[in-house]
Amino acid sequence: MHVRRIICFTVVAAACLVIQIDAGGGTKTTSPEVKKMQITSSAFTEGGFIPGKYTCDGADVSPPLKWTAPAGAKSYALICDDPDAPAGTWVHWVIFNIPAGTTSLDENVHPDRTVPGGAAQGTNDFRKIGYGGPCPPGGTHRYFFKIYALDSMIGLDPGATKAALLKAMEGHVIARGQLVGKYKRQGR
Repeated sequence: MHVRRIICFTVVAAACLVIQIDAGGGTKTTSPEVKKMQITSSAFTEGGFIPGKYTCDGADVSPPLKWTAPAGAKSYALICDDPDAPAGTWVHWVIFNIPAGTTSLDENVHPDRTVPGGAAQGTNDFRKIGYGGPCPPGGTHRYFFKIYALDSMIGLDPGATKAALLKAMEGHVIARGQLVGKYKRQGR
């Protein structure tokens, strides 16, 4: 009886192994690997401090950004957020449907629903359209400027949230990159 249980267990384990092999076979399609892109700013370096001009303590204008263009990109999307915010990740900027031929954003992108060239801006966590600069309540916070190259335009209206954009981008990201800047308010 003990031998019979071992044989049954072996047969069941072998059947499971066969099922796992079949499930992982060539018929399953996987999404292509997401490539890396580079994104930079002439205003600050990777891991460096963001100048006050681009924060709530200054003019609160968006910094200039530039990125590499991967083959096959039909549009770009950019999200800037702060994972160090006390209430959880705080969204500072959502912009999408940046045309494929565009590989930079000038300083001071105006907070309009659409911008020259056709890109659309979303709603940030300040409940405003466009860029809202760093304004941490205390301590040094990190700000992630994340660029995504997409294989299509995004079917969202201006004013969309980060969550809506991330959902719409699922399966369409062909490359991505990020630039991290820091900011600490004086006396906080």
